[in-house]
Amino acid sequence: MRIFLDSDVIISSLLSSSGASHFLIHQTQVKLLISSISHKELKVVIKRLNIEPSKLKDLINKKFEVLTINNSQEDIKQKYMNFVVDIGDAHIVAGANKGNSKYLITYNLKHFKKDKIKNELDISIMTPALFLQYLRLN
Repeated sequence: MRIFLDSDVIISSLLSSSGASHFLIHQTQVKLLISSISHKELKVVIKRLNIEPSKLKDLINKKFEVLTINNSQEDIKQKYMNFVVDIGDAHIVAGANKGNSKYLITYNLKHFKKDKIKNELDISIMTPALFLQYLRLN
């Protein structure tokens, strides 16, 4: 099962080893995806939060597939702007779509037009905790 993670989920897993994000990242039945754009964003955020860069590097290398997105930010915003409330999150939807993900995991549910994304791209958006419950039931 391929799932795309928003940057906030990855940062949360680096900050806490007892939260839903940490448990989700260590599930074996899922293939974790991020985009090259998200990867760059994560490097900026860890620097701002004083998180050791090697922690992110090790996590990405061990647990994630990084999808290369060659489109310009403007192209991505143009194509995916109708799926987000915050245009800055268009790249998240683009990555999930490119990765053929059925799930986009984020804490920022309000940033995405969940029904539109589900209906047009067949991607469900959930928080880490809700997705873990879904995994337990299936």
